[in-house]
Order: sequence, then C-alpha cells, then structure tokens
Amino acid sequence: MKPGHTGWRHLVHSTRYSLMGLKAAFRHEAAFRQEIGICVLLLPLAAWIGEGPVEWILLMGSCLMVLVIELVNSAIECVVDRIGPERHELAGRAKDIGSAAVMLSLCIAGLTWGLLAWEKFLA
Repeated sequence: MKPGHTGWRHLVHSTRYSLMGLKAAFRHEAAFRQEIGICVLLLPLAAWIGEGPVEWILLMGSCLMVLVIELVNSAIECVVDRIGPERHELAGRAKDIGSAAVMLSLCIAGLTWGLLAWEKFLA
C-alpha cells in the first residue's frame, strides 16, 4: 500500500486500479470479450432458468467464475510475455496451466447450466 492511502482513499484507488484492469482485459483480450458477450446473453436467462436464489447464484456465479479465471490467465500470460520473447519450458507450462484453468471453469459453467436447464425443460 502506498503511503497516505488508507481507509476510503485506499478503497477509491483500489477500485480505480481494478476498473483499469477490466478495461485493459476488455481492450486487449479477445477471449475475455467473447466471454463477456456470452455472460451478457446468459445472465438474464439465469433468472428464468433458476428456480430460487441458490440456482440463480449457481448460474450467475459459474459465468462470473469463467471471467475471473480468464482475468487470472491473462495476467499470467502478460507477466510471462513481459519476461521475454524466447521460448522457455516453464513459461509454456505457466501459460498452458492458465489455459487449463479457463477450460475447467468453462466445463463447470457448462455442466451447471446444462444440468439446471435439463431439470427445468426436460425433467
């Protein structure tokens, strides 16, 4: 924390940095923009598919989880790219592991939406 940034001032600065991060991810990461688009379409459906607060939070939370994991993956990729352009086994492994985290979060979201939609429409 920077000197003099405590309390409300710290909260304001932290919020500004977070919004700058979201803006940078939206501007520079195509996958993040695609996932935002999917969330914009799916989140209103959560109120229709979900029957009660627990199902709503599962549906909405699974979408938001994908965005969070994509942000972390993008941060990992930025740091690895910043270190240098040469190929290195550990750099490749870090990027692959971040990508795997995104894939697993997409699987969790797909299963959540699929099972709750199945229960609503086909059960």
